[in-house]
Amino acid sequence: MSEKEDYLKGLSLLSKNESNYPTSPDEAQLESFENRFQGRDYEITFECPEFTSLCPVTGQPDFGTIYITYTPDKKCIESKSLKLYLFSYRTFQTFHEEVVNRVLNDFVKICEPKHCTVYGDFCPRGGISLKITAEYDREIDGLPE
Repeated sequence: MSEKEDYLKGLSLLSKNESNYPTSPDEAQLESFENRFQGRDYEITFECPEFTSLCPVTGQPDFGTIYITYTPDKKCIESKSLKLYLFSYRTFQTFHEEVVNRVLNDFVKICEPKHCTVYGDFCPRGGISLKITAEYDREIDGLPE
């Protein structure tokens, strides 16, 4: 196996022309790859300005922007798998607070970053918008189980 093939081992979604989107975060598959700059602290930020989920009470759509900023350690999140993971919320009924905390938990479980912040900026419903931040710091929180 070449160095390139070894580096990309385990990524199954990137090379596919995916049209079958998962219908819930339970079905979605986050993938990671080796961080080739483990000796350096740097930040990666993802922004998903078209995030959608469903209200668990009314079933109506909720819209917002999800920001994920993290300092990788040994692994980085593959962006297409993250896109499909976040798309899986489109037909999933959940509260905004649950979205932000679940995204953080699932993200940390897959790539075990040094630090991660998930920020949800949700559009107003009933005249109130929500802005929610959840953070993980390995030195404080330890490694996920």
